[in-house]
Amino acid sequence: MADAGSSGGISGVAGDLTQFYKDSVNLLNRCTKPDRKEFTKIAMATGVGFLIMGFLGFFVKLIHIPINQVLLS
Repeated sequence: MADAGSSGGISGVAGDLTQFYKDSVNLLNRCTKPDRKEFTKIAMATGVGFLIMGFLGFFVKLIHIPINQVLLS
């Protein structure tokens, strides 16, 4: 059975690939390289996220170790 969105057969696949190519080119034309300010902002947000997740994991492990020792003793 053919997909409801395609015409079916080889011509349907070719049409889908052509549309995908056009959409991809359109996306690449819209994309711009971030300037220094935007890049710095994104890098800082990513770094803060890594630090928060690292501290969260550290504190969970810090709490888990004594509880695990009490349960296994």
